[in-house]
Amino acid sequence: MTTTESGVRTIDGVELTPKPVTLELPTPFPTVEEERLHRKQKLAGALRIFGRVGFGEGVAGHITVRDPEFPELFWVNPFAVSFRHIRVSDLILVDHDGNVVYGTRPVNRAAFVIHSAVHEARPEVIAAAHSHSVHGKAFSSLGVPLAPITQDSCIFYEDHVIVTAQRGRVQFGVEDGRELVSQFTSGKAAIHQNHGLFTVGQTVDEAVFWFLSMDRSCQAQLLAMAAGTPQLIPHEDAVYTRDQTAHPLAGWLSFQPLWQEICRTDPDLFE
Repeated sequence: MTTTESGVRTIDGVELTPKPVTLELPTPFPTVEEERLHRKQKLAGALRIFGRVGFGEGVAGHITVRDPEFPELFWVNPFAVSFRHIRVSDLILVDHDGNVVYGTRPVNRAAFVIHSAVHEARPEVIAAAHSHSVHGKAFSSLGVPLAPITQDSCIFYEDHVIVTAQRGRVQFGVEDGRELVSQFTSGKAAIHQNHGLFTVGQTVDEAVFWFLSMDRSCQAQLLAMAAGTPQLIPHEDAVYTRDQTAHPLAGWLSFQPLWQEICRTDPDLFE
């Protein structure tokens, strides 16, 4: 660092004075084709992130996103393909009847049943995520909501539900999915008893970050309960923290470091 005769401090010739800063934010796409490609790229990257953090469990688990031109259809990972190997070209497009209308691979029947019910019943949901994550499975067996014991868990304070319909049973029927979603009519997340976690959002980014955060919050609460009796954050503080950190843009922003990392390490996801 140097100081000029006028007293201005500099580093590498840059004056140490307040500077305007910018933050990359979501922006509209000029064409529906560009938005579709972007959603598919985010979906493929999100699936690889799920694989990287150990959310794979055989053929279970799925993330979906609506098509921007045909919102009654949704893109999803194909059946029995590793999360860690998913590419944009692997993704399939499915209708609410379970037909694959774009792609050559089959769809996971459970993905169709549950996600189609979510997308059909909740038009504001653009993306939805589910996996058989270890901490989500374990916590779901308790039949209790997440408690506001950490700042992160406040993201879900009074904004998630416990779903008891079809608990512990594989959902293969359309009515099974509709019954499940009848208990998940609002909120960003659901704990399906004896099954696991579901999260939704206005973008893939948001839905996937909520899932990652919720699974870790489940882990934190399980650890705290094993060690003793967790002390709850007061209601007014939990609400304040939720309002500051749990809106859609916050979820989108929190996903960006993960997106940057997967783009750098797994460039073949764009194929």
